[in-house]
Amino acid sequence: MITAETPDCLIVTGMPGAGKSTVTRLVAERLPRSARLDGDFINRLIVSGRVWALGEPADEAARQVELCNRNLCMLANNFADAGFTPVIDWVIPERKQLDFFVSLLPARNVLFVVLAPGIQACRHRNTLRDPRERFDFDGYEDLDADMKRELGDAGWWFDTAALSPEESADRILREARYRAMVN
Repeated sequence: MITAETPDCLIVTGMPGAGKSTVTRLVAERLPRSARLDGDFINRLIVSGRVWALGEPADEAARQVELCNRNLCMLANNFADAGFTPVIDWVIPERKQLDFFVSLLPARNVLFVVLAPGIQACRHRNTLRDPRERFDFDGYEDLDADMKRELGDAGWWFDTAALSPEESADRILREARYRAMVN
């Protein structure tokens, strides 16, 4: 079980609409001392000159993704050192990026959960969002294939299609330490 006494860092990833934001908020709320670190929020701290992850120019987009990753890990380490369990919400689509996180969190057990309710569930959930929070994305098939190829053997691939967000959060809290360790 994830507890405040452990130095674990929980990373929850998945495709747009998988439920990352909702589930990480619920997980963090259930812990006595936690910090929810939203990669999208950290990325939006760049006010001028921001290039989104799949934007152009591609080299600048990659540089900003790396900057966001470094900031997420720095914050996670700072919160963990202060006794808070960091819960990271961010799309991690490839092994290289996961390995980068693990390298920047050397004093932590890194728990990596991929919310994997399936493409149709992600598309449907995305349509249910407030229009201001919807993510217009047409690359589900490619992202799903890439993530399975790159990360299929990493962490815990958790099919949440038939679960409520509350049930998903409760299972993550109970099972992630045994199913999601990547280092």
